[in-house]
Amino acid sequence: MSRDARWKTLLELLVERGRLDVEEAAAELEVSAATIRRDFDQLAEQQMLVRTRGGAVVHGVSYELPLRYKTARHASEKQRIAKAVAGLIAPGEAVGLTGGTTTTEVARALAVRGDLASGSPALTIVTNALNIANELAVRPQFKIVLTGGVARPQSYELVGPLADAVLAQITIDVAVLGVVAFDAEHGAAAHDEAEAAINRLLCERAARVIVAADSSKLGRRAFARICAADAVDTLVTDAAAAPETVRRLEEQGLKVFAV
Repeated sequence: MSRDARWKTLLELLVERGRLDVEEAAAELEVSAATIRRDFDQLAEQQMLVRTRGGAVVHGVSYELPLRYKTARHASEKQRIAKAVAGLIAPGEAVGLTGGTTTTEVARALAVRGDLASGSPALTIVTNALNIANELAVRPQFKIVLTGGVARPQSYELVGPLADAVLAQITIDVAVLGVVAFDAEHGAAAHDEAEAAINRLLCERAARVIVAADSSKLGRRAFARICAADAVDTLVTDAAAAPETVRRLEEQGLKVFAV
């Protein structure tokens, strides 16, 4: 197992359990305890965990994995969701994409749609996500509008007053929203309040709002609210979504696609 793969696994285990012992992690990853100690020390230097005697704990109460370590989680579900979301977008529309792993997959799904490959720009993409803009900027079928702002290293998203100022001057047809939690009672939410504020403004500037979220995000709460459930028009999720959760969202007026 490569170091990057090992670190990714360690961080995911840490998020799930809150605490890991060196011996426990070494047994699960089938490596030596000395290797895990070095991994924990190096991850602690990057402030991605807190070292303890004999192990490690998550860094902070609202721990959030950087985007590069989230990409493998629920990957097949996210790709199916992304393809379905891309199918809901019509040529010529102005589309807002927030940051996140699922919205990044939506951008990739749009990039390979054959009916968007010709003509003067088929889609206008408005995003505050540096990685999404970077992937799509080389494709002539897209007009890319990137907000200004201050970059968050965890998500590659631009936040703050500069991003607010750009979004306040535009209107879009559809906002595709990535979330860390979505619940009928508490709505859509993110870990970070600055990201939530930008995502909320993007939703307000859109004629319709699509939440793209795998089933692990549903029925959960997170620190910073983006919008109420009834401000969302469509949820695209995976087939593992709990029927009761889907029913409650449909009662809020959402159209739900489980793929």
